[in-house]
Amino acid sequence: MKQNETLFSSLVLAAAVLWGTTGTAQFFAPPGVSPLSIGSVRLAVGGAALLIFAWRRGALVGNSLWFKGTTFLAAGCMAAYQLFFFAGVLKTGVAVGTVVTIGSAPVFAGLLSLILRRENPGIKWTAATLLAVIGCILLITGGQKLALNSIGVILALGAGASYALYAAISKELLMSYPPEAVAGIVFFIGALLLSPFLFYYNLEWLKTIPGAGVALHLGLVTTALAYVLFSHGLAKIPFPKAVTLSLAEPVTAAALGLFLLKEKLSILSQVGMILVFGGLVILSLGGLHKKG
Repeated sequence: MKQNETLFSSLVLAAAVLWGTTGTAQFFAPPGVSPLSIGSVRLAVGGAALLIFAWRRGALVGNSLWFKGTTFLAAGCMAAYQLFFFAGVLKTGVAVGTVVTIGSAPVFAGLLSLILRRENPGIKWTAATLLAVIGCILLITGGQKLALNSIGVILALGAGASYALYAAISKELLMSYPPEAVAGIVFFIGALLLSPFLFYYNLEWLKTIPGAGVALHLGLVTTALAYVLFSHGLAKIPFPKAVTLSLAEPVTAAALGLFLLKEKLSILSQVGMILVFGGLVILSLGGLHKKG
């Protein structure tokens, strides 16, 4: 059982590593492209790819997922995550927006687990999450002084809550439906919800080779492949653990920035990387305990 949990935890970590390539990929996008435009295209490409994959796997035949309210709620949460995150970053900056979103998501996941599933994440999960969140703060901010925008922080908290709620609802759906079906249908509906933005923003950047390459990488790799892996892992491990394991994302992003983009990391950022890694190691040793 422990070996199986380690295997499925590895799938979630692999998904987080793929998510961590998002920032590096956007670096190669044509200049001046709106982040929300990129997010909408990413979800459109990823949602279509996931739906086709689910269809090819035969996961859509006679599937009642299309008619469940929780499916639309999960899709709404994923679409809301994109909107809240990009709006929050626009208001309060990349560093603060990312820290608040990533740092709050595990906390919301723990609260949802306690309230909805009557599961206490436990001391090990709490310690691991606290260590990893502190590490994320140091990693992303590097100890620099940051200007806080209250509206931006609220929007970023909305992004963290949306992601945690998406994971919680998906966990429930995965108890009755195959991962390919859940990921495919939820993301396809989420893409439809964000489709109006595809008509609002200028998409001429997609006609360039770098633009098309970025769109395909973000859609096929960081969305379709990553969420197939995440869904398979989420189906077999507690969702608060899955959300905390997602904190491997900023470590991957920082490592790529350091080695590929030749960015410099401060001493505090390097300490942050170590703390996040330590938190993830601790997390691999703990499980959930039923309340009462």
